[in-house]
Amino acid sequence: MIKRNLLVMGLAVLLSACGFQLRGTGTNQLSITELDVTARNAYGDTVRQLRQVLENSGVKITASAPYKLVLTSEQESQRAATYTGVGGTVEYQLTNVLNYEIEGQNHLPLLSNKIEVHKMYLQDTSNITGSDQEAAMAKQEMRREVVQQMVLRLEQLTPEKLAELQKLADERAQAEAAAIEAARKAQEETPQQSPLELQDQ
Repeated sequence: MIKRNLLVMGLAVLLSACGFQLRGTGTNQLSITELDVTARNAYGDTVRQLRQVLENSGVKITASAPYKLVLTSEQESQRAATYTGVGGTVEYQLTNVLNYEIEGQNHLPLLSNKIEVHKMYLQDTSNITGSDQEAAMAKQEMRREVVQQMVLRLEQLTPEKLAELQKLADERAQAEAAAIEAARKAQEETPQQSPLELQDQ
């Protein structure tokens, strides 16, 4: 038993030295120190768990942050994948899709993307209660995975990357404003014919 414990401890040290981390126990520090986090479902489990994980990682969640993470929508779906027949079990595939957007200064969208997670579970027609519990656990695990993936994506957003995205968004907004202004001036400079002149023609 002692040898086995020593072997496990040795492997753990070796793996940690190689940079390996167990899933869900990562300690990577986010370069984002402040972030506003909002969601269409402001009191949903996903946004609450995400806020908690970010705060535990040292991120200050505040409405005055220069960048905002907006969880625009979240859809959960379920479909039967396999069926073993009457009195058997049905294998279901659960899907969770989280759409999100990062906003910068002046509420300009910097990027938008989605996270999609799938999970399978078995429903035993002879044990509905147990199957419902398994489905509930599967959904909780999927939500944790969605939150984890969201944090991993935020870890990739360095200050330099965010500044670059902000610059592109500013340039895009300026170009759109210039196009609108040019169209307005062109319309003002175009002579407008009265209804009587149109009838004479």
